[in-house]
Amino acid sequence: MKKSLVALALMGAFSSAAFAQSSVTIYGTLDAGINKTTNSANTAVLEGKRDNNKLGFRGVEDLGSGLKALFQLEIRFEPDTGTIEGVSRPLFQGQSRVGLQGGFGTVRLGRALTALQETTIAYEPWSGMPNQAGFQTDLMVAGYRTALAGSGSDPLGVAGNSGNRFANAVWYNTPVWNGFQLNLNWAAKENNGLATALIGRGTAAAPQYPVGSLASANPYSVSATYTDTGSTLPRYSVYVGAERNAVEVKWWSVGAFYRPMPDLKLMASYGKQDLGHIVAVNDTIDAWVLGANYNLGPGKILFGYGQKKPDGQLKTKQVSVGYEYNLSARTYLYIDLSQKKIPLTVTSTDTSNQNHYALGIHHNF
Repeated sequence: MKKSLVALALMGAFSSAAFAQSSVTIYGTLDAGINKTTNSANTAVLEGKRDNNKLGFRGVEDLGSGLKALFQLEIRFEPDTGTIEGVSRPLFQGQSRVGLQGGFGTVRLGRALTALQETTIAYEPWSGMPNQAGFQTDLMVAGYRTALAGSGSDPLGVAGNSGNRFANAVWYNTPVWNGFQLNLNWAAKENNGLATALIGRGTAAAPQYPVGSLASANPYSVSATYTDTGSTLPRYSVYVGAERNAVEVKWWSVGAFYRPMPDLKLMASYGKQDLGHIVAVNDTIDAWVLGANYNLGPGKILFGYGQKKPDGQLKTKQVSVGYEYNLSARTYLYIDLSQKKIPLTVTSTDTSNQNHYALGIHHNF
């Protein structure tokens, strides 16, 4: 009887020790409000959002000797209906990765933002949030996610799928060496569900990428960053990076931020997209964005201005201003105002103004 009790006690002790070395965090974002965008599909005041709504699970297990196992799963949803985001997006739209971390850096496998897309978030005035007032989905990436078919990180994915992620991919992040870090990302050479042929340099009868065709190249994404490590709040940072998708459209980008004072963050970026593999003429698009964030009392002012210039087309110009009022460390109210001047058509000699207004609440948990 005594031996059995001792055995049970030892098992409980070892179980507790093992459990103590593992942790799982549940986190998420809820963002909802009202918005209106003129001269677009959203012409009426509707239930809207500024940021992606997500529910995530993140875990770490200490394997000993400085080695850790990692995983992260992230669901995206619509708070006004409770449905999964988009009709064709996967359950874990945000990301689904598992990997190892140690003195060698971090290796992960699965699906998530590409290395360069993930890097640029810190250099955009709306912190990469995919909303009309922000610059991340269009100008920040030189139209890489919103130009003609074939651009974006996943051109062979199903219609409506995210344009800034790789699936069936591997990520490697080096350790940070005196402020410098290298981020690499490589994906499998395959079709991710393309249901409509990509005509490209072909014809409707003989498209360059027929339905079901495999990628012509392995997608990759790479970025390098250098960030000031002299203080808790970095004073400056720079990045450079490049990406090639499955149909060999290329995008490269450089950018920086600088804090002349703790409450003011200035940002600038430049990017260029090369569509030469699938477009015969007017095959480049370049863009630049300037931005600023300024902490003022319990709130923050956001500002940005940028331009995008495709070959042979009129420029797209955008100016945006926003304000966040912090109710707590995790909740804030926001207002966004933006005007985007866009060409009426690809060959247009005139532009149209898209005016955007948004008001809402954002909560992190």
